[in-house]
Amino acid sequence: MEKELEIGLTVRKAEDFSEWYSQVVIKAELADYAPIKGFTFVRPYAYAMWEIIAEELDKRFKEEGVQNAFVPSLIPESFLKKEQEHFAGFVPEVFWVSQSGSEELRERLALRPTSETIAYYFYSRWVKSWRDLPVKLNFWNSMFRAEIKMTKPFIRTSEVLWQEGHTAHESKEEADRMVRRILEIYREVCEEILAVPVICGFKSDREKFAGALYTTTLESIMPDGKALQMGTSHNLGQNFSKAFGIRFLGRDGKWHYAWQTSWGVSWRLIGATIMVHGDDHGLVLPPRVAPIQVVVIPIYYNSAQRSHVLDYIQPLTQELKTAGVRLLVDDRTHYTPGWKFNHWELKGVPLRMEVGPRDVAENTVTLVRRDDRSRARVGRADVKREVQRLLEEIQRELWRRAKEFQDSSTREVEEYEEFKRTLEERQGFIVAGWCGSSECEINIKNETGADIRVIPLEAAPARKCVRCGRGDARKVVFAKAY
Repeated sequence: MEKELEIGLTVRKAEDFSEWYSQVVIKAELADYAPIKGFTFVRPYAYAMWEIIAEELDKRFKEEGVQNAFVPSLIPESFLKKEQEHFAGFVPEVFWVSQSGSEELRERLALRPTSETIAYYFYSRWVKSWRDLPVKLNFWNSMFRAEIKMTKPFIRTSEVLWQEGHTAHESKEEADRMVRRILEIYREVCEEILAVPVICGFKSDREKFAGALYTTTLESIMPDGKALQMGTSHNLGQNFSKAFGIRFLGRDGKWHYAWQTSWGVSWRLIGATIMVHGDDHGLVLPPRVAPIQVVVIPIYYNSAQRSHVLDYIQPLTQELKTAGVRLLVDDRTHYTPGWKFNHWELKGVPLRMEVGPRDVAENTVTLVRRDDRSRARVGRADVKREVQRLLEEIQRELWRRAKEFQDSSTREVEEYEEFKRTLEERQGFIVAGWCGSSECEINIKNETGADIRVIPLEAAPARKCVRCGRGDARKVVFAKAY
């Protein structure tokens, strides 16, 4: 009993969300804190989730002709300075390397905050003709940001595991199509794999990526009412190609600068999945991202029963594995079945299969859902079909709950006092009019702590700006954010 209490959560999600999240990360064995502020050790269970996310993204990227490559982690300071807006945007967050062994470096090196500048040095060497385009590369790597705000595993850390794509094209139209296709890929993975609903659209000029022509984004709302940016896809225009000399001889016989895009998502997707679906007992994982979709718990009281139960389980589990189910048999003898139930519940495994002597005698198994904790006995002949059906049903149910929460956490307002009152009382997404001025955007941020999270792709006209009252406005989505 003491062991079960030790691994369980001690706070409720609704009472102390931040502490609940921290306990889930540690006690579900997802990550641990490093001895350096802002850094974490990602444990195998969470890394397995990242591998599933990466696989889903990677196959979609490759369908678009994107290839994987590797880019150096250290970037000369002079490279960062070539695009001044980009440099100014990142300098406060950069880790600098100034010494090699015992010798001082003649030029400081930045530990990669993002790879545009080092990648585009190479692009300028490779791109000479329109025949060399498009270039479509993706990097799976770490990026480093010297976080000065409060850190949180997977959500805001000084080292981030992510993918970053970088493309070069002949025309703005081709780059625009790439930006939107990547945004759609991100939406598919967030909603169809992670069961986390998002709002897609544009960032304001004030919030766009440093050096970009424009930025598109995906935003989701977390259970504490704060927004979380799930990913971004940028059209960089020709800003970087002009700074780095990425020129090509066009079909018209003239020299042109390339049009470029960059885009990325990180292990922040894991953090969002934890926050959106978890409950007071721990993780609740959507089956499509769960490293273990079914855990099988043998129940027995002596060695003879153990042998019979395991013999019964073996062909059943092989059948499920052959059908593509990610499955684990927890036959450890040094833990009780009750301890195992709590352990795998904390880790969010979507479906638990219990098999004891009675099940062997009656040719059945017991299936327990993690999302609603309901139990059902199933005949041996129906197990594969029922497991597959339940996994899909759990995926749909988690999506339904998350979408229902997002809808209920989104409120449209017209008056500024109502805007401020809503933020104080419930937070969430607020749809309100914005005139397009940076002055109103900054004033709202300073006065309420909320900023423009996303300008929807098809932003509807608004009767007036919520801050200044001007009539020439459009509806945008505000929220406080991580």
